Parts: sequence; structure tokens; C-alpha cells
Amino acid sequence: MQVILLEKVVNLGNLGDVVRVKDGYARNFLIPQRKARRATEAAIAEFEAKRADLEKAAAEKLAAAQASGEKLSGLKVEVAQKAGVDGRLFGSVTNFDIADALAKQGFTVEKSQVRLPQGPLKTTGEFAVAVALHTDVVVDVTVAVVAEA
Repeated sequence: MQVILLEKVVNLGNLGDVVRVKDGYARNFLIPQRKARRATEAAIAEFEAKRADLEKAAAEKLAAAQASGEKLSGLKVEVAQKAGVDGRLFGSVTNFDIADALAKQGFTVEKSQVRLPQGPLKTTGEFAVAVALHTDVVVDVTVAVVAEA
């Protein structure tokens, strides 16, 4: 299916690009999330008319993400979990737990923005975790997992 992108999508394209994607990806993700529209003649003409407004909105989102990223960069977050004597956790620290700890410190971060490439954290210690505030803004945050008393 041919779609026109309404914002930058990782590994797909930038604002305004007309790309071909699988039908299910377009119908189930891109279109409902308002990241794309079907690339019909009318939609392309409408996009060109609104292009300046969409670019301005995208630039504002990027500027807001960069400002938030500067505050978030180098931040240390502490998460307490029950742990055994050897330092292994009885559960795990997931992206939800990290997003919740960041929310308690005043940062609004979705759990989907927290990147854990090796999966959930299962031991105590300090870990570097990437937080993707925007497709172009990825910030490293230190997560200290401590044993709960």
C-alpha cells in the first residue's frame, strides 16, 4: 500500500515521503497512530497544502524533545526491588518500572520510549538505559537497581 508519511518514522522515511509498506502495517499501525495517510491524489494535494503547518509542528515536537532530553541526560534513577542475597532480583525491572520512576521525578516518559535491548533488568547494580524521546533524540539514563529493605 502506498502511504504518505505525516511525521518521521524510523527505518521508513521522513515527513512527506510517499512510501510503499505492507497493507497490515499501514492499516494496523501507521494510519491509526496518525503517522501516515493513504497516498491518493486528494491526500497528496491536501498534504502539500498543509505541509508548512506539519513541518512547523514537527519542529516544535523536536525542540520540546531536545529540551526535555537535556534535562534528562545523565539523570540517575533508583528503583528498589526485592532481591536475594546474591543480588538477583525475585522479579525484574521493566521499562514500565523505569518510566514510573522517571514520572515520580517529574519527567513524562511513555514506557514504549524506554529501550531495554537486553530485556528486563534481573540483577542489582547500575545500568545505562536509553530513552527515546523522539526519533532523533535518544538520551542515556543511569538506572540503579537496589535491593528493597
